[in-house]
Amino acid sequence: MKLQRSTRLALYAVLELADQPEQQLSRTEIAERFDISSNHLSKVMRELGRQGLVEAVRGVGGGYRFVGNAKRTTLLDIIEIFEPHTLDKETQREPGTDTAVGRTLDVVLDEISDIMRATLESISIKTMLMLKAKANSGN
Repeated sequence: MKLQRSTRLALYAVLELADQPEQQLSRTEIAERFDISSNHLSKVMRELGRQGLVEAVRGVGGGYRFVGNAKRTTLLDIIEIFEPHTLDKETQREPGTDTAVGRTLDVVLDEISDIMRATLESISIKTMLMLKAKANSGN
């Protein structure tokens, strides 16, 4: 699955902030950790704020912090903020879709889409953080 840059930045930022919920991180700190554009990240952070997943903390030592629910927020929740129609089933009829082969292919592609959606919906931010911790420990 190919994700847009904004979606990847949102996932990076949410996972980084949710991993340290008691701390604020500046946009610059997050951008440097992932070698990404601070300006582009700014747009992403504004949208995450509008969606109630992060909160901007003003002043010295300010930045952003995760305010969502790591147990309930899923990868799909974040992906759909930036790519609301990525996992929608195709409704546009293409040449050949009215044939037996075309209908068969659509059934298979719809099933793949359903599996991908269910998988992304089943993986919470908390699960991702546990996988990250496991990867960092070398297991």
